[in-house]
Amino acid sequence: MKIQIVNEQDELIGVKERSEVDYTTDIYRVSGLWLTNSLGQALLAKRAATKDKDPSKWGPAVAGTIEEGETYKGNIYKEAEEEIGLTGVEFTKTKKIYTDKPRKAFTQWFSGVVDRDIADFTRQVEEVDELAWVDTEQMKQDIQNNPDKYIPAMPIIVSELEL
Repeated sequence: MKIQIVNEQDELIGVKERSEVDYTTDIYRVSGLWLTNSLGQALLAKRAATKDKDPSKWGPAVAGTIEEGETYKGNIYKEAEEEIGLTGVEFTKTKKIYTDKPRKAFTQWFSGVVDRDIADFTRQVEEVDELAWVDTEQMKQDIQNNPDKYIPAMPIIVSELEL
């Protein structure tokens, strides 16, 4: 699978096989989905223990690397269906965030509101070990107190998305 490589302005400059990406210099694209429910909770996903990047770490409900020929918007709908079985929900494009630690990436964020029990989601076991609805205030406190439980970008995500 080839992923999109971009410059500092998020302009496409090429594609590379995932195995050939130099994560110290190459900048790539990601789409992210921040899901909430009417109770003010956020859906978090615990990455599969078998993942090569950030295994067993909690992060946003859905995130995916943009492949050759994809758009941010097309990718987030595809990933939402693949990773948690979510279809039929309209997402709102929000903020684009650049991060450079531990890897360089532009993440285009989308948001959505879903009132659904955890049991009503279908996890893609290769990607997601667990899903949980969490109170956003408790989550922010937990990220400060237990940062190693979360993907490295989680403090930046929470701050930039002004949660």
